[in-house]
Amino acid sequence: MGLAEIIALLVSVLAATIRISTPLALSSIGEVISERSGIVNLGLEGQILTGAFAAVVGSYYTGSAYLGILMAVMSGCLLGLLHVLFVVKFKANQIVMGVAVNIFAQGLTTIGLVSIWGNRGKSASVTGLPAIHFDWLGKIPLIGPVLNDHTLIVYAMLAIAVVSWYVLFRTNIGLRLRAIGENPRAAASVGIKIEPLQYWAVSIGGALSGLAGSYLSLSDLNLFGRNMSAGAALLPWQPPFWAIGTRWAPLAAA
Repeated sequence: MGLAEIIALLVSVLAATIRISTPLALSSIGEVISERSGIVNLGLEGQILTGAFAAVVGSYYTGSAYLGILMAVMSGCLLGLLHVLFVVKFKANQIVMGVAVNIFAQGLTTIGLVSIWGNRGKSASVTGLPAIHFDWLGKIPLIGPVLNDHTLIVYAMLAIAVVSWYVLFRTNIGLRLRAIGENPRAAASVGIKIEPLQYWAVSIGGALSGLAGSYLSLSDLNLFGRNMSAGAALLPWQPPFWAIGTRWAPLAAA
């Protein structure tokens, strides 16, 4: 194998890595924001699953993948709000509540599949997100091919990662958020309102998980499959549902 083939393989692997890591990165950023407020959100998978379903439903009925993304973000935000409501208002156990959200999402999406498409396996094909090509970016050696030709959510993930870091560690609201997570009594003693910040933090985390779910269903496969967010729990040699038949399948099965 020559140098040109090695470089082409490396570029392909790095580009695929960015695509595959996008939903994981989005949900992880959401969990970081949630945990910084002192609340563990184990309902991430349920929020991702609901987001994937809502994105397909939105695209199916409106014909617009971008409206589907909006519905996915809203659904994830609502589940995050549900989680923090029970934890903060009704003093529910955070771990139990997270598991409950995951179970609720599995049941809700399965019922939705049967109600809309008449089966429990998968939805009909819908309008997905197109890949975006930047001519100026393609002219940059090595970096251009790696970062070019991705969907909008990939670029949004990169921007969200930078903005989240800045907000958490370079702004007053980030300082307050970290304070209530590390020592809520001390934060309350200086007048920081804990509960509103926790509501905002967990809701934003849920919205990011919903966005991650929309990436699973609209960026490549363009349909929803039952429990499609559970791919990370499968054996390494068994590709997840959403990778079968796509350009991700060889890497997912490796």
